[in-house]
Amino acid sequence: MKRPLSGFLTFLTLTGKAEPDKSLQELKRDDSSRKSSRDDDDDDDVSFLTSSDLKSFKSSTFSLPEQKQAALFLHGPGQKYDLVEGHPVPELLSDRELLIQVTAIGLNPIDWKAPFVNPMKFPNFGRAHEYRLIVLAVSTDYRDYRKSAFQQFSVSTDFNVCRLPFHVKPDIGASLGVAFVAAAISLGICLGVNFAESPRGPTGPDLLALSHKLDPESLPQDIREECFRGMDEAERPKAGEWLAIWGASSATGFLALQLAKAAGLRVVCIVDVAKHGALLLETGADLLVDRLDTDRAVSIVRSVTKGKLRFALDTIGKSTASLLQSTLGTSTILGDSRAHLTGLTGLPAEKLETVRPHTVPIKLFHTAPSVGEQIMLWLEQLLKSKSIVLPEVIIQEGGLDGVNNALDILRKGEASNRRIVMPL
Repeated sequence: MKRPLSGFLTFLTLTGKAEPDKSLQELKRDDSSRKSSRDDDDDDDVSFLTSSDLKSFKSSTFSLPEQKQAALFLHGPGQKYDLVEGHPVPELLSDRELLIQVTAIGLNPIDWKAPFVNPMKFPNFGRAHEYRLIVLAVSTDYRDYRKSAFQQFSVSTDFNVCRLPFHVKPDIGASLGVAFVAAAISLGICLGVNFAESPRGPTGPDLLALSHKLDPESLPQDIREECFRGMDEAERPKAGEWLAIWGASSATGFLALQLAKAAGLRVVCIVDVAKHGALLLETGADLLVDRLDTDRAVSIVRSVTKGKLRFALDTIGKSTASLLQSTLGTSTILGDSRAHLTGLTGLPAEKLETVRPHTVPIKLFHTAPSVGEQIMLWLEQLLKSKSIVLPEVIIQEGGLDGVNNALDILRKGEASNRRIVMPL
């Protein structure tokens, strides 16, 4: 069976420029000699392959033997995942796809819920989103079972992978992808934060401007409203404005805090201060508010922001999103400008005329190559420059056969906002 060289990811760690006239084995040998002669702790001089380098390999092919793999199947709602041997390795369907050998899986909070949903929505495959060999591949497309990480070989696209620098350990990298993408799109699309104007650290993309350049017909119908009409240019946040995050200790909230600070915003975090306060302060939070007394939390946020809060992000659910909505400014204070509330897992049942609710158009990442690629290139630079602190993880052994036990830990809430990573 012939597959494009955009398959196995060993070549993605090459330092220097790609040399498409060389064989895969020659490229591997060159890479090994380079890495053996360099200091692993000093990667300031690393020159990563670029997207154009990846495309230069497309004309080359290598042979992948006909082989089977182990994969997890979900046969019905409420059932455990079933480990099946002898399942076919997924096929590549376009020249932008990569075949990835999965060596670590990062479980996300939603993953434990999949077995309790009608399996027609999850086509008989697990759907953990993140997996890492030499790159971090991020899948937000649950409809394509080939991109599931619950198997030994998975498919990704060249605009949905991030090359990890040497100092980022595989187990940490596997926890990062979807949380970072969700944080970037929540802030950059829903709340209009312009990362291209970040006053510190590597500048990122202006995601809202990028999305406005897209053909609406190229995007799924259910995200067009959010991408094209969700945020007016005049209402975008300015440096020094407040952002409130309820659930900033979650992986997405933790990364959103850091991205917002890099963009010049002030951030108030509503969390369990006793458990998570120290880390959030070290990471840049301007104000911590304890979530245990919700009425007092709302009162503190309104007082500190003087009733002028325009931007809020909730990572927990409908009830906390409702509380967060009550911290936002009113029309008598904000005038014609609306407040904006983004809910990762739900929005308030009560709608207010002065508040524009937002749902995260996560599909934008895998349906718009220009957007996905810019997010991944930015993440690469943030990691290489050590400009972000990565979420805490729990290493859970057991491979694919241990996924059910790991999902039970998530379901019972025993992970305490940490991501579970499973080496394979």
